[in-house]
Amino acid sequence: MNVRTFLAASLVVLILLGSGPVQADKEPTPAAAKPALYDFGMGMCAPCIQMEKVLAAIKNQYGDQIEVRLIMAEKERPLFQQFKIMVVPTQVFLDANGKEVDRHMGFMPEEALVAKLRQLKFIQ
Repeated sequence: MNVRTFLAASLVVLILLGSGPVQADKEPTPAAAKPALYDFGMGMCAPCIQMEKVLAAIKNQYGDQIEVRLIMAEKERPLFQQFKIMVVPTQVFLDANGKEVDRHMGFMPEEALVAKLRQLKFIQ
């Protein structure tokens, strides 16, 4: 990602975050008591668009073990505020109880994401 793209995406996220109070104050609980991967992105962000493809592959291969959710700033601003997202894309890793256990900011290649999910014991 070049510096201009990074700064533009970060500025948009900061503007969205600063435009109102957080609606919800508790973390969402992943469906069916599975660990979850939430990816926070924006439709105009090139790395976010690349992450969509990675997430589709992860969901296709490991969807029975982990909930994979793409959260877009344009549609779900309260979740961006709740998770204090400052940079897109950001991946948030939640255990089966909905507690955040890790996060990564920026694009994450599929191989690195699978390794992280295995390290966290989210997938086998």
